[in-house]
Amino acid sequence: MKDWLHERTAVTPHKLALIIGEQRWNYAQLNQLVDNFCHHLQKVGVQPSDFVAALLPNDLPYVCLIHALARLGAILVPLNSRLAPAELRWQLEQVEANWLVSDQEVEWLIVNCKLLMVNEAWFKQTTLTINHYPFTINHYQAVVFTSGTSGKPKGVMLTFANHFQSATASAYRLGVQPDDVWLSVLPLYHVGGLAVLFRGCLYGTAVSLHTHFGLQKINHDLDNNRITLISLVPTMLHRLLQTRDSWPASLRLILLGGAAATPELVARANDLPRKPVFSDQSSEISEQLLTINHLPITINHPPLVATTYGLTEAASQVATMPPAEAAHKPGSVGKPLMFTHVKIVDEDGKERPSNKIGEIIVTGPTVMAGYYKKRSSDSAQSSIVNPKSSIQNRQSSIATGDLGYLDADGDLWLVQRRSDLIVTGGENVYPAEVEAVLRKHTAVSQACVVGIPDVEWGQRVVAMVQMVGETVSPQELIKFCRDHLAGYKIPRQIEIVIQLPLTASGKIARQIVAEQLAQAYFQTSRWQEGEQEAQDDIDNGRITRFDDIDDALDFLDNSP
Repeated sequence: MKDWLHERTAVTPHKLALIIGEQRWNYAQLNQLVDNFCHHLQKVGVQPSDFVAALLPNDLPYVCLIHALARLGAILVPLNSRLAPAELRWQLEQVEANWLVSDQEVEWLIVNCKLLMVNEAWFKQTTLTINHYPFTINHYQAVVFTSGTSGKPKGVMLTFANHFQSATASAYRLGVQPDDVWLSVLPLYHVGGLAVLFRGCLYGTAVSLHTHFGLQKINHDLDNNRITLISLVPTMLHRLLQTRDSWPASLRLILLGGAAATPELVARANDLPRKPVFSDQSSEISEQLLTINHLPITINHPPLVATTYGLTEAASQVATMPPAEAAHKPGSVGKPLMFTHVKIVDEDGKERPSNKIGEIIVTGPTVMAGYYKKRSSDSAQSSIVNPKSSIQNRQSSIATGDLGYLDADGDLWLVQRRSDLIVTGGENVYPAEVEAVLRKHTAVSQACVVGIPDVEWGQRVVAMVQMVGETVSPQELIKFCRDHLAGYKIPRQIEIVIQLPLTASGKIARQIVAEQLAQAYFQTSRWQEGEQEAQDDIDNGRITRFDDIDDALDFLDNSP
């Protein structure tokens, strides 16, 4: 057997495979481009089981690279383009990457890692014969870095079997239609982005890939390309709903994951009306058919939003609740997917009964082969999970660190995404990592980073710091963080205190810090909103009983 794209092309060569902007490729065309990529990679010396890191935008070269590495038997290491150079270099060092494929020059390469710059020549056909790697489902596909409970990134070893089992189980839960077009704005360095790409290939359906989350282009795609599925995190759905008054009739599913979704958000998305997809020539006639005696016909549409819980360590989905069930059981993420088992355990590892909170343990064929371990320099024996060895079929388990419970129906409910984890806009931020950076500043002796509720982002990263004796402003500390952290990890608000609140045992009282920062943020935000609201009322003559803006603000502050 050869790679999945090759096998799919043999079955449905002329079926639509990929949409990027206004460009389209069928499977035969995409397969040829991947062959061209393979020619180039093979020519420069990429070998089976080489670690090939990728620092690319969501675009055609990235898609071709992913399939080309599968064809050659090399292992993908997708890098998060939002990370700082020091963070990226550290990840390259951990896997001892052989190659870095990028569309831009980089100045932070590690020793023995060669830079390959993507250009037009990669797409040109050559006469070089490709040495197809003997494809096996148990071969390693990628090392996808995620954050561990300590805040230090870990390399998740995923196999093609993990992706295959995930795609199959998801299809059983959510269904597949021959004309499905899956709109993906998730980056290909996330397991969710990789999952959509492979599922399109395995199902024989199309993927509409977006370079980033741009509302104008997404709305254009939804309204013009008969999109049937879209994967989003809650922040994305929240923003999208602010720009739409209806969904296209072609849309059958919104897969919502990456962070906890509120029942209100799910209801808003489901309540948005559906509009038919008409051609320009027939729209007037078709719209007339939707009225009787000039009164609009009310059409009841099924819910759209499927809530899901997933992990990088489990190749994306773990549990998913289909739209009809999610609408009637808001807050749950549904039952585990086929062949996946979830149990809830206490601190001693004993299984808990229904409706009792504990740690979520996931077992099944989608669970990773393990975390990548760098070879020890002082040992002759490698501690690496050997990518060249085959993996026997087994039921792997992982303790997620997430808290939740199973109800009497077997549906999973999430309580907390790990004790200290901050999930902002679908991205994971570990306080320990941000705190370590803040403590590097000479003026900071202690730091506590927490997440506080935010309507748009889910959570907002904020910090409270204790000074050594020097003086420094919050703005200076934020600027300092920019040199060491990805943008989404940087605290949006920093409060400087003489002494951080402590517990009786002398530990930093995180809960108290979170409460104080949340209260401070709420008061500041409400004052700013109130000031603007009052000023607007005065400017428009709606406030006449107040002598000045201060009186108006006093009224707003004391109003319920």
